Amino acid sequence: MKTRTQRGVALVMVLLIVAMATTIAAFMAQQQGFWQRAVENGRDRAQARRIAEAGIDWARAVLADDRSVNDFDHGKEMWAMQLPAIPVEGGEVQGTIYDQQGLFNLNNLVRNGKVSTVDLARVQRLLTALGLPQEIGGALVDWMDTDSEVSENGAEDEYYLNLAKPYRCANRPLSDIGELAWVKGFDASIIKRLQPFVSVLPESNTAVNVNFAPPEVLMAILPGLTLQDARQQATQIKSNPFKTTAEFLQKLPKSAKQDSTMNISVSSQYFMVTGYATQGDGASAVHALLHRSGMWATQARKSLQ
Repeated sequence: MKTRTQRGVALVMVLLIVAMATTIAAFMAQQQGFWQRAVENGRDRAQARRIAEAGIDWARAVLADDRSVNDFDHGKEMWAMQLPAIPVEGGEVQGTIYDQQGLFNLNNLVRNGKVSTVDLARVQRLLTALGLPQEIGGALVDWMDTDSEVSENGAEDEYYLNLAKPYRCANRPLSDIGELAWVKGFDASIIKRLQPFVSVLPESNTAVNVNFAPPEVLMAILPGLTLQDARQQATQIKSNPFKTTAEFLQKLPKSAKQDSTMNISVSSQYFMVTGYATQGDGASAVHALLHRSGMWATQARKSLQ
């Protein structure tokens, strides 16, 4: 009787061991599958990133070729047209070049650490055109200038250090438009409203390319120009872009004031390049700010996704 009981226990133990071994084997196979899939996904993402980054080199070549043809830039040129998705082995790639000087460069607000009163007036006109409070212009100046004097409706360290989560003023040019979230008076809705009309470039004296400027930006940089007149100008520019600033000024209504402080152009040096690529199950996006100087376009800023 005892022998049969021992045999029964032994059989149960054997069955348990077999079941356990089967479970472990299944678990290890599953984990190996997960690991292999992770490796494949990582490989696909890396390949997609390399393909997307190749789009930056494509943009450099396109912009250099464009400069060899003429000295003006407008929306009808080949580089300004979106590159359709191009099939590559195992995926596809597409890219776009966006002009950045048809927008108002926020870093123009402060030059050599001091406020540019002319550009502050332009920003305030732009804010008014967009239905945003002019006061935030002063706060932005204080965020970037190097002194500790508080501008009208502005804020320096004293304000920011008394917040629930204190921090100091940057006291330097903006590095990215997202930085506005730290500035007094700016919130997500204001930044979203402002973003289509402004840029953040690594220089503080860039001209506005009128061939790409939205009506609100044209009105901001040309005192006396109404929004209605600016819209008419922008509509005409789409079909007949200007080759010289003289041509543009001749077409302006008499109400628009023209003086030596105007900082306008029909050419651009800064461009935002967006490249997107897929490879297998991997995808990657690259955003790069290119600076074109003469026949060369160098990278000023890049982000990967």
